[in-house]
Amino acid sequence: MQREWFEKDYYALLGVAPKATAKEITAAYRKLARKLHPDANPGDAAAEDRFKEVSAAYEVIGDADKRAEYDEARRVGPMSQPGGPGFGGPGFGGSGPGGPGGARFDGGDISDLIGNLFSRGGRGQQQPPPSGPRRGTDIEADLHLAFDDSIRGATTTVNVTSDVRCPDCSGSGAAAGTSPKVCPECHGKGAIDEDQGFFSFSRPCSTCGGRGRVIETPCMICAGTGAVRRPRQVKVRIPQGVRDGQKIRIKGKGGAGANGGPAGDLYVRVHVESHPIFGRKGDHLTVNLPITYPEAALGADISVPTTEGDPVTIRVPAGTASGRTFRVRGRGVTGAKTQGDLLVTVEVVIPQNLSAEERDALQAYAALAVESPRAHLGASHG
Repeated sequence: MQREWFEKDYYALLGVAPKATAKEITAAYRKLARKLHPDANPGDAAAEDRFKEVSAAYEVIGDADKRAEYDEARRVGPMSQPGGPGFGGPGFGGSGPGGPGGARFDGGDISDLIGNLFSRGGRGQQQPPPSGPRRGTDIEADLHLAFDDSIRGATTTVNVTSDVRCPDCSGSGAAAGTSPKVCPECHGKGAIDEDQGFFSFSRPCSTCGGRGRVIETPCMICAGTGAVRRPRQVKVRIPQGVRDGQKIRIKGKGGAGANGGPAGDLYVRVHVESHPIFGRKGDHLTVNLPITYPEAALGADISVPTTEGDPVTIRVPAGTASGRTFRVRGRGVTGAKTQGDLLVTVEVVIPQNLSAEERDALQAYAALAVESPRAHLGASHG
């Protein structure tokens, strides 16, 4: 049992009543899991944390036996709270907190004590260590991706170092020609029960180390662990439209499981390199388009590059100011369910080195210009 059982209301996390049926609990979990899953919320750390909380809650109250343990633990939970009733009261060898012969357990002390109670269905029993198949650990890897590949998608590989199933013993931990035996001490449970009156405690079996089995002749390659740490390459399919910082889950490519359990998952964090021309804003691509003063003043049809390679032409109306943004629909990032646009922002470029002819032309224009952009400031400003 976890101490979190006293601190977290798993029913509230799933949005169901404590008397909810198993079917109602499963339906609530599936609804939240679809909404909060990391694949549906790329880059959203808050949603990922909430998904983990919801999954942890369902792992407990979604299982009939664990739910019974949880409900029993929550029933006696107030004893673990500071200021709550301790074990010094009647029936526990004392007359209350500070009373004669009474021992007060409050705060963390009682939490530590109760944390060793309640097991798989019997009141006052400790949860024994797992002796069956155990899932492998999740691992993470970083992948640096070119901007164009993030837009179009790609298939590549990442290098990881993790535990993998031992090739010599196929994960059993036993030398070739032998196999693990059921522990004669704990009979495969991985724990030894010790009755202490009202309570029954369990301790890990010292003979098998809590694994429930013993290996008489360990594999020489993995030393009986069933796994070896090796570098390896994992093929990764990057979906189109992946964003910088997004995590991609590769199921079953994490650390090796124990006792025949499944492997964990690999989470690939994508780092998208910058592009010399294009930027990105959500599903929209952005590009700055330099134009000349005559093009801005008189208007012009101007060619704009795209990530597909075929340019598009936009019409810049006469009198366009620097900084105005034009939208080219459907030329942004294509996602699983979305389609972005290309946002083109024009920038009027002021010439730095004028020829004599250009200077004369501009001076002639200045002499003819009758409209002042500063007229609203008053005559005193010129």
